[in-house]
Amino acid sequence: MPGVIAEAGRSRLSSSFLRSLKAWLLVLPLLAFIGVTFIVPLGSMLTRSVHAPVVADALPETLALLRSWDAAGLPGEAVYAAAAREIRTARETRTLGQVATRINRLKSGLRGVLSRTARQLRSIGPRPGDHEPERAGQPPDDATPWRDTLLGIDDAWGEADTWLAIRRAGERFTARHYLNALDLTQSVDGGVVAQPPELRIYLPLLGRTLLVSLAITVLCLVLGYPVAYLIAQAPPKRANLLLLLVLVPFWTSLLVRTTSWIVLLQSQGVVNDLLVAAGLLGDEDRLAMIYNMTGTMVAMTHVLLPFMVLPLYSVMRTIPPHYMRAATSLGGTFFQAFRRVYWPQTLPGVGAGSLLVFILAIGYYITPALVGGRTGQLISNMIAYHMQQSLNWGLAAALGGLLLVCVVALYLVFDRLVGVDRMRLG
Repeated sequence: MPGVIAEAGRSRLSSSFLRSLKAWLLVLPLLAFIGVTFIVPLGSMLTRSVHAPVVADALPETLALLRSWDAAGLPGEAVYAAAAREIRTARETRTLGQVATRINRLKSGLRGVLSRTARQLRSIGPRPGDHEPERAGQPPDDATPWRDTLLGIDDAWGEADTWLAIRRAGERFTARHYLNALDLTQSVDGGVVAQPPELRIYLPLLGRTLLVSLAITVLCLVLGYPVAYLIAQAPPKRANLLLLLVLVPFWTSLLVRTTSWIVLLQSQGVVNDLLVAAGLLGDEDRLAMIYNMTGTMVAMTHVLLPFMVLPLYSVMRTIPPHYMRAATSLGGTFFQAFRRVYWPQTLPGVGAGSLLVFILAIGYYITPALVGGRTGQLISNMIAYHMQQSLNWGLAAALGGLLLVCVVALYLVFDRLVGVDRMRLG
């Protein structure tokens, strides 16, 4: 009998293991998809924001010598000799452009200095002992010291700030990008200080992005709540037609929807023409509603409105109509019944729609880029600028990481105040 019981236990355990294995095999493609399309890119972005090995790989000996430099005066001859040798090597291996770009971000003008120095060093050629690092610190008797050689090429090599910029750019792991994203910088003594007022652009831009996203969320709620209520209370055929009209924008290109607002809102556009024709505006007093923050908010509200309507409708359609009738039959007015009976039951949809719209708005790029102009840009446009034009991917990754922190913080606050388990998306 004990053997039979043990055999039955092993059989149940084996059956349970097989069921778990089948479940994991079914979920495995989804996990792989999430890993490849979300976790890996996110990890790469966060890594790039703190990992900058280009300068460290190209100038290892120079940076090793600079670590012991006290920054009180100019570095010793050994540093100049190592820099000359490694700059020439970087030019030969075609990595000098990347190195110069990263150093130039810390001190403007050094890209030209490094390029000019590399060209001059090529004409000078290597000196005896340059291939031997232990002897490269001192030039042969018939050669000019490397310090004088580099100073003869450009006076910037005689400035301590040049070597400080090279040393800072040579850090493999650095918080420099996050400091820049927060409008901070590192002083000569290693402390963290605020950027000069004229260089503080990222925190004001992030604040503008958060305020615009919040305003768009409120506008979508104000406009979308009555629409969702109308659809939920309409007869089935009419509700289907109204729901179809809400879904139509999803079938139209985002680019088409955004550029159509240019036609409507420009100075000679449809809206201004109607206002002038109605006598509300003079022809010389046409409103500037495009290529500014007004155009950004109008176009983004239009694009994101369905993301508010659909969660609201999905909740409203589950609320029995007789609740409101019962509340009014007990002596309450429509607004009292709405405030005390209907509105609390729609809060899961309000929370889901608001969270969805806000998160989408905070990272929007195409719409502000097309209709925002100079004053209607958001932080996402600055990220795109650093990715596509300045090629400062580390700073772009840091700005993206900052946005990620804001979204996660918003999610945690929402979960604490409302509860994510109360959200309803359908």
